[in-house]
Amino acid sequence: MKFLHTMVRVRDLEESLSFYRDALGLEEMERHEAPAGRFTLVFLAAPQDSEAARAVRSPMIELTHNWDAETYSGGRNFGHIAFAVDDIYATCRRLLDHGVVLHRPPRDGKMAFVRSPDDISVELLQTGAPLQAQEPWASMPNIGSW
Repeated sequence: MKFLHTMVRVRDLEESLSFYRDALGLEEMERHEAPAGRFTLVFLAAPQDSEAARAVRSPMIELTHNWDAETYSGGRNFGHIAFAVDDIYATCRRLLDHGVVLHRPPRDGKMAFVRSPDDISVELLQTGAPLQAQEPWASMPNIGSW
């Protein structure tokens, strides 16, 4: 068994791509438009997984955008998506610069949580040993739930 992808339904595809692609740094691997079914699928991969994603179509996140307006609830019930990052502070800085709220800042140099525009919790974990605690991260409080 191997992991293939996680599917997340999104209300606004462009807003979600702004989060997952532009702010978080994932790369778009594939896009499928299905006019008959009235939906779009966009597959994204972390930069370090992009070669594998191109070769074997995994591991990826599938954003599913149904063209007809629909309200999705229970994003917290999904749990979370987790990514290993090379520099948690730089990643969190890029997210803040894109207007993303850090719900659980990386006070410990190891872990942070943010939420997508559809309220999906995204965990960021520092690759290897935690980075040394530093400001402003060490003093930042949690905001909301993560």
